[in-house]
Amino acid sequence: MERINVILLRRVAKLGQIGDVIPVRPGFARNYLLPQKIALRATKENIKYFEDRKAQIEATNAETRAEAQKVAEEMKECAIAIIRQASEHGILYGSVSGRDIAAAIKAKGFVVAANQINLNIPIKTLGVHDIPIDLHPEVSIMIKLSVAKSEEEAQQQISEII
Repeated sequence: MERINVILLRRVAKLGQIGDVIPVRPGFARNYLLPQKIALRATKENIKYFEDRKAQIEATNAETRAEAQKVAEEMKECAIAIIRQASEHGILYGSVSGRDIAAAIKAKGFVVAANQINLNIPIKTLGVHDIPIDLHPEVSIMIKLSVAKSEEEAQQQISEII
């Protein structure tokens, strides 16, 4: 299968570090890496451009990582509650998605995008769940999410985990 080489402008999980020249599928580069400004095509001109700006790119990355670390420290003890309807067996009528969690975190005063919440599958049961959040490619945290039928039940679950 045909691959094209790209230079990473920031760290990408399971792909590489800043400055790595890696082969990727053309569609992945064209549809995600290049439009999001995560990578450049590995041409001679772009390699020279990257080498000229490498210090600036790394400084910007260090600055955003420091900001993410600061937010991670503030969010470390964050526990959120989401109220949902559920059956007698604890199965939700619907589910809790990354967008719902992002809205609950925003209500607590933090800004987190739904795509930073690392849910593999939507939550469909009542209870307390550990939610991984990627604040930066190099900074991740876990927060506690209480999914309950009522506000009182949610507060009780949160008080048990803190």
